Amino acid sequence: MRTLSIVLLVLSVTGCTSWSMNYHLNNAYRSYKSGDCERVMLELSETERKSRARPWLQPEISMLRGQCLERQKFFVDAAQTYQFIIARYPTSEYAYRAKARLETLRLNGRLPGDTARSYSAQP
Repeated sequence: MRTLSIVLLVLSVTGCTSWSMNYHLNNAYRSYKSGDCERVMLELSETERKSRARPWLQPEISMLRGQCLERQKFFVDAAQTYQFIIARYPTSEYAYRAKARLETLRLNGRLPGDTARSYSAQP
């Protein structure tokens, strides 16, 4: 009986963490939609703290962070975030999207001199 109680407790805590993580990620998307990037960054930080055991969420979190950095006109920071996604998660959907965002930043002249050339040379 004691073992069953411990197992149930562990499962319930895991479920609460997952719920909380989803809650913060959903709030980040809502805040992004309304244009509140400060709130997005806060919610993404909360999500990251809860998702350490779920690394498959990191590219999504980083993509939204990069988009907010762009919205705040921190183009070089956004580009570095996109490079992180491409380097760390090359086979994810978000790597494909990050490459597209880098190319858009480059074509719009948002990346300074050598930075623009180095990003366009990446596969």
